[in-house]
Amino acid sequence: MPITMVREVLDSKPVPMCEEFIAGSRLTTETLENIDFGEGKHREPKTLGDKGAYYTVKFLRLLPDTYFGKDHYMRAVMLETIAAVPGMVGAMLRHMKSLRRMTEDHGWISHLLHEAENERMHLMTWMKCLKPSVWNRLLVLGAQGIFFNAYFALYLVSPKTAHRMCGYLEEEAVISYTHFLQDIDNGIIKNGPAPKIAIDYYNLHPEATIRDVVLAVRADEAVHRDANHFLSDRIAERKEDFLEDIKTEEYLHRPHNNTTPSTA
Repeated sequence: MPITMVREVLDSKPVPMCEEFIAGSRLTTETLENIDFGEGKHREPKTLGDKGAYYTVKFLRLLPDTYFGKDHYMRAVMLETIAAVPGMVGAMLRHMKSLRRMTEDHGWISHLLHEAENERMHLMTWMKCLKPSVWNRLLVLGAQGIFFNAYFALYLVSPKTAHRMCGYLEEEAVISYTHFLQDIDNGIIKNGPAPKIAIDYYNLHPEATIRDVVLAVRADEAVHRDANHFLSDRIAERKEDFLEDIKTEEYLHRPHNNTTPSTA
């Protein structure tokens, strides 16, 4: 193996979305509970495209609600296999657009790839907690294949609507993980030890539990919710150069906190 590949493999380390997880001492349950995830936050659909995205997501939610019911682990696996698609599709199409036009990307591709990787890490975490049946694996495979192609087509036609749809998907993800927490607190789901992959990824304390992981994952989903609604707004405003935004002194010297809701 070329030495450069060895270095890349050894140095490759997925990074969470929220800055609270990246540096400092290991996070306690109290710290996780104090992360502002924007409880009840919802973007009212205004345009025809927004309404189409919103009601499509509401319809899609009926399927896992009906099939999985209170099986939160399997629901999370299904959710994350789908949630990891939009970021990768958006990044791929933005990459091709940049090549085609021979222009810079202005900050989109790296964010969208990070989003996709973050959702993939959620999936890797939940896969440590269950072993899906062959039927459920086939169900996930089919759902992912259909969603990938549908979202790819939607992004080609209307990136604005695609990001709005993703924002609504993440709103539902926040709701789903809140229900997950409630069932843990009510004793319906056992609050066992957190998988090591989650402890390392989120910088959690060694005695972290599944409940801590759900709190951390929900915080990530809230970031994706706000980010995708923001991206949709910026496309509508034709202000897609994020590098111009972050060149101001005010931004460069303010405390960074990815959990702060966007003003979109």
